[in-house]
Amino acid sequence: MKFEIRHSPSFACTRAMLGPNEQVKVESGAMMAHSDGVTLAAGAEGGLMRSLKRGVLGGESLFISTFTASPSGGWVDIAPALPGDVFIAGLDATSPLNISKGSWLCSAPTVNIDTKFAGFKNMFGGEGAFLARATGPGECVLSCYGALDVITLQPGERVVVDSGHLVAYEHTISMSLRKAAGGIMNTLKSGEGLVFEFTGPGDVLIQSRNPGLLGAAAGAPGARA
Repeated sequence: MKFEIRHSPSFACTRAMLGPNEQVKVESGAMMAHSDGVTLAAGAEGGLMRSLKRGVLGGESLFISTFTASPSGGWVDIAPALPGDVFIAGLDATSPLNISKGSWLCSAPTVNIDTKFAGFKNMFGGEGAFLARATGPGECVLSCYGALDVITLQPGERVVVDSGHLVAYEHTISMSLRKAAGGIMNTLKSGEGLVFEFTGPGDVLIQSRNPGLLGAAAGAPGARA
């Protein structure tokens, strides 16, 4: 199986090129089109309790769609809900990737999608106390709202990220939560609340737009319906 990114960067989607009888795991409702002969089965990945944990706690869909190619192969086009870019991450069994809610799009059938407790600091940061956790081997496709940036941190190097702009980070990175500005008044005046501080080594993936502000912008005075 091979993933191809199409229509990048503003309205990106991905095409999963499948060999004979190959499968791809897809976020529920994300299929855009598929070739003739491809079949779909939706189920509770890893059992009901594990799916409930991923859906209720991790912010992902309760069910995962599995598309299977015909004996002659096929393809599946997969699109995220929001406009922006997509990113293909190569994973192995020893290097899991922590993914913010709503960012997982699809993956190879060998990739395990589970839920990881990220601590109450993550919940107070607006992302919920749990994150999706992807473990390989295989490729995993993530989506973002807007453009994607990958920040590579050296050991001990730090970066501050607004919680709404987080897409994913590697398991080698440590995370803490703090106020964006010193003092209550500075925090209120700046319009920034709590932010994540990541310490390397490893990669942090961020998106150029904040999905949490989309509804507020749409409902603002003067905004078009």
